[in-house]
Amino acid sequence: MCARDCPDACFLDVEVKDDVIVSVRASSENPVTAGITCPRALGDPQRVYSMDRVLNPYIRKTREGQRFELATWDDALGHVAKRLRETLDRHGPESVLLLDYYGNAGLLSSGFSRRLWTALGATRTDGAVCSASGHAALRLHYGLSYGVEPEALLDRKIIVFWGFNAKHSSPHTWALALRAKMENDAAIVVVDPRQSESTSMADLWLYPRPGTDVALCYGLARHLITNGHVDAGFVEDHCVGYEEYVEEAMRWTPERVEAVTGVSWEGVEALGDALVKYGDPVFMIGIGLNKSLSGAESVRAVSLIPALLGKHRGFYYTNSRGRCLAGDMEGDTLTDLAPRTVSQISVGERLAAGEFRFVYVQNMNPALTLPDSNSIREGLQRDDIFLAVHDTHLTETCRLADVVLPAATYLEKDDVVLSDSHPYVRKALKAVEPEGKSRDEVWVMRKLARRVGVKDRWVYDDPWAEAGRTLANAFIDGGFEDLICGSTLRLRMRPADEYQTPSGRIEFYSSAAEEGVSPLPRQVELLQGSDEFILVSSSLPRYTHTQFRDVYGEIPVQVWINPADAERHDVQEGAEVTLFNDYGRLRLTTVVTDRVPRGVLWAPRELIDGGGNAQNSLTRGVPQMIGGGPVFNSTKVKIL
Repeated sequence: MCARDCPDACFLDVEVKDDVIVSVRASSENPVTAGITCPRALGDPQRVYSMDRVLNPYIRKTREGQRFELATWDDALGHVAKRLRETLDRHGPESVLLLDYYGNAGLLSSGFSRRLWTALGATRTDGAVCSASGHAALRLHYGLSYGVEPEALLDRKIIVFWGFNAKHSSPHTWALALRAKMENDAAIVVVDPRQSESTSMADLWLYPRPGTDVALCYGLARHLITNGHVDAGFVEDHCVGYEEYVEEAMRWTPERVEAVTGVSWEGVEALGDALVKYGDPVFMIGIGLNKSLSGAESVRAVSLIPALLGKHRGFYYTNSRGRCLAGDMEGDTLTDLAPRTVSQISVGERLAAGEFRFVYVQNMNPALTLPDSNSIREGLQRDDIFLAVHDTHLTETCRLADVVLPAATYLEKDDVVLSDSHPYVRKALKAVEPEGKSRDEVWVMRKLARRVGVKDRWVYDDPWAEAGRTLANAFIDGGFEDLICGSTLRLRMRPADEYQTPSGRIEFYSSAAEEGVSPLPRQVELLQGSDEFILVSSSLPRYTHTQFRDVYGEIPVQVWINPADAERHDVQEGAEVTLFNDYGRLRLTTVVTDRVPRGVLWAPRELIDGGGNAQNSLTRGVPQMIGGGPVFNSTKVKIL
């Protein structure tokens, strides 16, 4: 199974000849991912044998010129352990920071490998960079944030992709939607400020101004309410707080909705009428929707529309919170220590201020992928910070490190991967032995633990036994032993009509909203000067974040601009422009196109310009109030 931070988690068949990977193809064993995979998986053989692979440990000898020397594992781990022990003794565990995410999403690679840092009481981040704000938003109204499973799309009559370019970011979900369209006469709706690739097959496309989705949802709700299309029986039986919600929705007059969103009232009516005409809707909420100043508010607003229409959890965001898992892969319940957790979004400011003395990075490239990247880089280059990086490839973060440790790719180790989307699981088998002296995360974690002197026995537990405990009752059609023996199993998911809210119902008016958070979805105002643009970004199908540049070349250094804006700023097609704000600047080549509206720019993430400036140098390290997520898609810039 592919272990990348991608909802699809493909089943893959890997052909090996003479201990070398020849090809990677889609497996037929998974009903969701069968027969289709993406350019990333197809490019994996090149990536495994890439010239950019880190194949040996390296120790930095001087800061000047980024000079590294080849080292043995013994010397490299000894160097890391010595500095880690010194930091713990002199400054305490709060001065040690673990920076990790889901560059490899395996239970062992990303879960069990954290046990050393749990035992030490090291500082960790809240992991909010991807989907946390959306999960927190849905929790206010539904309890846990799971929703519709992908295969259910085949039976739906209208599929609404809201802030979700599924054709690029979730090709299997997109394939299911197309099947529903062709086989079941389902309609496809896309709501996205940009004319994304998914609009090519849409029956209706609405393009609100970035960050105005709450206003659009209230307008849609008003239309459904005033025309008698709300399922009153469902609301009576399964919801609370509806009266307060209606009161707010009725404040959003057609004129107000049009003024805020830029969407005509005819467009709002068209969507409302389509929902009623086709019936049986599902709202596919994109992760990108939650990555803005109004991200959490937008997600919660969209999720309440299907409840008006009588649907239990009639949305999809991710289904990771719907699994029935036990156990404790990371060891949090096995220690009395209470490690400090800091915002992943604002960690750059803390690093630059010298709050940490030892930083360990695995399964991510924070120098490019986190917001406020200038502060991230500044902090990681401080003389009083020791940086160790365990990675498969020579990344921008590796180049800042004091010690670089070679990691195995997901094709070079056994693991268990759970999809955030579909419920199917099989053991992710090692296809080949690790290249060079690469080692997996669990091996490195245990070696470091012994050298640092960690005595907690649970750090050295059998990771597969722990995985067995975590997945003991997780499947509906077998047990963990069946998984280990090669069976494909289906995860047990929580019931769609179960709500983990204080009332046990869908709460239109959230009783769990904390101080400072509105119980109802709130439209956040994003003030934009006449000479400012909103810069939005999204992925390209050949890249996962910063991965695969060694296979497909650098991420295109380009920016889309509307023709009217290009004319106003005297910008020609293919011209070089500088985007700038108070945080940084970026030199990009223009693509003049009406696929973005006026006042909006789009660039593929996470690009680096010719001067080495990172896209996220323009993004503030300020977390959202709900869930602490990023505000990537609310970045304001000017053109020079």
